Amino acid sequence: MKSSEIREKFLKFFESKGHTIVRSSSLVPGNDPTLLLTNSGMVQFKDVFLGQDTRPYTRATTVQRCVRAGGKHNDLENVGYTARHHTFFEMLGNFSFGDYFKRDAINYAWELLTKVYMLPAEKLTVTVYIEDDEAYDIWANEIGVPKERIIRIGDNKGARYASDNFWQMADTGPCGPCTEIFYDHGADIWGGPPGSAEEDGDRFIEIWNLVFMQFNRDEAGVMHKLPKPCVDTGMGMERLAAVLQHVHSNYEIDLFQNLIKAAARETGATDLENKSLRVIADHIRAASFLIVDGIIPGPESHGYVLRRIIRRALRHGHKLGQTKAFFYKLVEDLNIEMGAAYPELAEAKDRVAATLKAEEERFGETLEHGMKILEAQLAKDPKNLDGATAFLLYDTYGFPLDLTADICREREVTLDEAGFAAAMEAQRNNSRKGGKGQMAVGVEYTGEKNKFVGYDQLQHSSKVVALYADGAPVQELKAGQHGIVVLDTTPFYAESGGQVGDKGVIQSATAKFDVADTLKVKADVYGHHGVVASGSLKVGDAVGAEVDQQARGRTIRNHSATHLMHKALREVLGAHVAQKGSLVDPDKARFDFSHNAPLTAEEIAKVEAIVNAEILANAQTQSHNMSFDDAVKHGAMALFGEKYGDEVRVMDIGSSKELCGGVHVHSTGDIGLFKIVSEGGVAAGIRRVEAVTGEGALSLVQSMAKKLNEASAALKTNPDELTAKIVQVQDHVKALEKELAALKSKLASGQGDELVNKAVDIKGVKVLAATLEGADVARLRETMDKLKDKLKTAAIVLASVSDGKVSLIAGVTADATGKVKAGELVNFVAQQVGGKGGGRPDMAQAGGTDAAALPGALAGVAGWVEQRV
Repeated sequence: MKSSEIREKFLKFFESKGHTIVRSSSLVPGNDPTLLLTNSGMVQFKDVFLGQDTRPYTRATTVQRCVRAGGKHNDLENVGYTARHHTFFEMLGNFSFGDYFKRDAINYAWELLTKVYMLPAEKLTVTVYIEDDEAYDIWANEIGVPKERIIRIGDNKGARYASDNFWQMADTGPCGPCTEIFYDHGADIWGGPPGSAEEDGDRFIEIWNLVFMQFNRDEAGVMHKLPKPCVDTGMGMERLAAVLQHVHSNYEIDLFQNLIKAAARETGATDLENKSLRVIADHIRAASFLIVDGIIPGPESHGYVLRRIIRRALRHGHKLGQTKAFFYKLVEDLNIEMGAAYPELAEAKDRVAATLKAEEERFGETLEHGMKILEAQLAKDPKNLDGATAFLLYDTYGFPLDLTADICREREVTLDEAGFAAAMEAQRNNSRKGGKGQMAVGVEYTGEKNKFVGYDQLQHSSKVVALYADGAPVQELKAGQHGIVVLDTTPFYAESGGQVGDKGVIQSATAKFDVADTLKVKADVYGHHGVVASGSLKVGDAVGAEVDQQARGRTIRNHSATHLMHKALREVLGAHVAQKGSLVDPDKARFDFSHNAPLTAEEIAKVEAIVNAEILANAQTQSHNMSFDDAVKHGAMALFGEKYGDEVRVMDIGSSKELCGGVHVHSTGDIGLFKIVSEGGVAAGIRRVEAVTGEGALSLVQSMAKKLNEASAALKTNPDELTAKIVQVQDHVKALEKELAALKSKLASGQGDELVNKAVDIKGVKVLAATLEGADVARLRETMDKLKDKLKTAAIVLASVSDGKVSLIAGVTADATGKVKAGELVNFVAQQVGGKGGGRPDMAQAGGTDAAALPGALAGVAGWVEQRV
């Protein structure tokens, strides 16, 4: 059974059991700071299990794309060396949100495995948590699994519920027992059943885990039964495919075999069992789908995980003898295997290939040099690699530590990771700068969600439902006290999607609360942060909530302009442009996007023209609530890193269509004027544009006009002729600089002629050490060349001083370099004047900071040379 058929049968089976098929979410968890990457099928339903989100269905089924290559779940070092470790894998799952529970979950699993996939029942062994008699009885008495193949797993981690068969989301919150299904690969493979001394063998392989969330663990560790228990299951598609295709290793399934053959084709490898081919086949999946989801290689966070994966694949290609770019060529092969199941891959394949190729070319330039450094060090000590060298490879050649560790593991070399960490910390300490950061204080809110009316209203009569001071709930906030106010209904927009929170005022009959910011306490609860300006505010007070109209107006103009700018950038630069972050506040619209080159002045002008044309059209903006799938059909763009439910809000702003929950202008003409202020790079492959709108744009234009007039007045010309006048002045300056350079050269030549007679003869070598007044480095070099020509066999040091800093150049004629090295000579002088230097045997350069010590240092040159000749 092919992998594509396995996916389809799984989804169709659960659809027939009343489950809604839910698309795979992004590999970047939306608004979840606890996870770097999606590592299991339940991640997109996490808020549902926590009771912070609801869905229009109570049963769901998915095939979720997952990555485990960073953070807590990091399998990277094992990939390619074991039969079942991957960076990227597909998790088949079915979920119940307070609907069915253990009986149905177990029956569904057994029916699918034995009736649909036709696995022999006698090949399946199950485990249950030691205290879960209910699951045990279902397996034994209803399913009919022999009791010798039902294994109770106890608490093996030092505490009650600390078991491989007891699952928890965190130290507190939803948790419960689980039952796992294992497939027996046969007696010819070493290993024992789960719970035995030989359980780490490869004979019995877990293929499905059914988690029964039936408790809520409080901070005291007490278990409380959940009113609506839930089910969360996960089955690795690759493991199941290995079983159904009658192979032992995941790398032997159809999907991987085709990718391995493609990797062999592009690297020239002939041994299809080579582990490097496995690494490359695995990594093309992870790298490609990370790029599909908007990640690009970079030095931090998601981008660094991607870069590590790519560079590990390239190193294995290099190991196979491929020194040219090859990895990006596998994207088309991956699309053949998985494009039908994941249309987003098919749509983005060209962008994925281009991104991989750019990273390959970037790293390819340093891979060979870095490997030479590594080989040279290991030649000195074949058993140990010091931390300093590992850090040099990381810092200078872009080798992630785990790539170096990978090489060391292959060669049985001990890596000094502590030394690497020390070198890394030293660099951080050197580069760390002072500054203050802000940390949001979390509050525990258990009340009802509030109603947001701020799309249409800036004032509203509301009621105070909760107050907080220093993060703790209080019944009253008094004058001068800072705190957080939660209202039952609010016109204030809470910071989200790049748009800052609203400011304004909340007033009761006896109090005034100045709102400085609005932030989310929970996904659907807004907290108004500020200070009581007068009186006292109490829980239950009736209040009037009023948003700062001017600040809101400026903010929404910038926000709506950002949508238009995104669309314009894609028109001008290409469809690869994708949002990587944004910040819109009353002062600016800041937009980060994927692009690998600076924008030209012409491109910036085109973007401005497109946006301002949309503004002049004065089209009315519209919002629509619809399903995510309908939104995509509508042509709306989803943004990187954002979390979307099944129903989404689509904003039509001019020709732009985006998923967005933010607040916007009513018509594009309300934006007034759009002007880009700056453009620059913020990371590899990411550009940032800042722009202003409305009165901000007007103020900028007026400021530019003022500066233009001031510059024209200073050059005694009118603005229309300013450019020609500047060119004229520049030409005049160049002529003067040329004339000055000629005079300096003539002066240096004269000084050089005078110095010839000051050279002393030491055993046939003319030695000269002198200072040239007012000479820059270029003049020192020019004088050095002339002196070497005139003195024939010579060792020379020339110096100059400018603003207290010493410049040094040493030169040795070719016939004397066997005895005297210019690099050693210049370093001898430099160390005496507070510096250091070096260079070639015939020419070297250095600097210093102690000008007062220069005469003495130069006086010692003759003696130093005499010792060597």
